[in-house]
Amino acid sequence: MLQLLYDEFGFFGSILLALVIFIGFIFWFSGMAGIAGQSKTNTTRNLRILLAVVFPPFSIGWLIYDMRRQHKIIKGNNKNL
Repeated sequence: MLQLLYDEFGFFGSILLALVIFIGFIFWFSGMAGIAGQSKTNTTRNLRILLAVVFPPFSIGWLIYDMRRQHKIIKGNNKNL
């Protein structure tokens, strides 16, 4: 499999693809950890965790949404200082 990856993408392409897959894996787990850490009702949290496990882009999308939400909160609080 590694030989096929190297033959198809070359050295730098295979390194770049491995890096992208690794970062996606980290974001997937980060999103699941963020969803699991919420203090919402158990049914909603369990449904979101199930969606994150079955459909990994859901947790990555949730992570990006949560980062933007926190950025807006912090940006709004700095105006009051």
